[in-house]
Amino acid sequence: MSEVNTTPIAPNWVVNSSVLWSHRRRLARVTAISLLLSLTVAFLLPKRYNSTARIMPPGSSSGSTALLAALAGRGTALAGLGSLAGGLLGGGGNTALFIDLLRSGTVSGDLIDRFDLLHEYHARYRVDAAKHLTRMTKIVDDKKSGVITLTVTDTDPVRARDIAQAYLDELNQLVNRTNTSSARQERIFLERRLQGVRADLEKAQHKLGEFSSTNATIDIKEQARATVDAASRLEVQMIAEQSALSSLRQIYGDDNVRVRSAQARLAVLQAEIVKMGGSSKTPLPDSSAADANSPGSIEDTLYPPLRQLPRLAVPYADLYREVQVQEAVYQLLTQQYELARLQEAKDVPVVSVIDAPGIPEKKSFPPRLLLSLLLTAFAVLVYSAALLVQNRWQQVQPDDPGKALAIEIASAMRGILARSPVWRKQNP
Repeated sequence: MSEVNTTPIAPNWVVNSSVLWSHRRRLARVTAISLLLSLTVAFLLPKRYNSTARIMPPGSSSGSTALLAALAGRGTALAGLGSLAGGLLGGGGNTALFIDLLRSGTVSGDLIDRFDLLHEYHARYRVDAAKHLTRMTKIVDDKKSGVITLTVTDTDPVRARDIAQAYLDELNQLVNRTNTSSARQERIFLERRLQGVRADLEKAQHKLGEFSSTNATIDIKEQARATVDAASRLEVQMIAEQSALSSLRQIYGDDNVRVRSAQARLAVLQAEIVKMGGSSKTPLPDSSAADANSPGSIEDTLYPPLRQLPRLAVPYADLYREVQVQEAVYQLLTQQYELARLQEAKDVPVVSVIDAPGIPEKKSFPPRLLLSLLLTAFAVLVYSAALLVQNRWQQVQPDDPGKALAIEIASAMRGILARSPVWRKQNP
């Protein structure tokens, strides 16, 4: 009867610990060398600095719109316009919109040209520089408040601050270029309309001035009233002169000086009445100078004849009404144009900077002590694992099929490497 082996089997961790303890001097050397190498690597890595800016997208402009509405006396219309603009440009949708604008190719392209990032990032193509810039830029938003945090990482603290500030500047310029608010469209329409109305007003005023200068018309209603009053007074004076002339004839006869003087005064009054009455015929545009000096002519008087007033009233009223209409339209459009300019300035979304980017004082990467400890621990763990694998390999029996297969595969690989030109060149 064979004897049973009663020797206790040690746990794996005890065996592994004993193996590592037997190689403690080599582990200590590996730890020291790994620590020195990891410290060297940690100090050779370039420093990186983070510059952070926090911005708030623009909100609704309904308050300023309501103020303009109160000033213009159009509360309902402009208040509705302000609420519409606030709905389009304000609110939570602005956060996602502004993040997309910050990540746009237009902004990154301008930054690449502005800071010569092709040279700084050692990139051959602009697309590679843009990808590197995207990796160096972190943009996050707060879902509750909508505040956007922009963080730029760079090896130069000043350049990190400048790139972060350039992001904000490019965002403002891009928003201003792409702004198509309703107030801007209204301002452009009113500006074009004002030019046409100004030309029409000048043309109407010129026509009215030419007509008034040609026909001596200033105010038809007042001139008609004044002419009728003057004609009435002349009629009264003529009747009085006729009565006086009849009396003088009865007393002195026709050859008396007083009778002749009364006849002359009466003739002057009659001529004035005929001149004031004028002719009802329409004067021809190519009338001669003799016709212009006739009693019915308009050009030899300071005011139009009485019989011409009804004929002149209609064209004068049309021209005067046209001037008044054009003036009213021009004043209204001017007022609306100024309001549209103010509203356009208020509708342009401007980025509100909560925290401006500054020059970072402390590096953000690398954490040298932590990195050194991690690299050292990793090297020690790898070397310990190699020792344990080597010890386990030595304990395997030489006639083990797995060990024999592994030795055969290793010999075949060495043969392949020995036949390669590269291996021959490196191992002559």
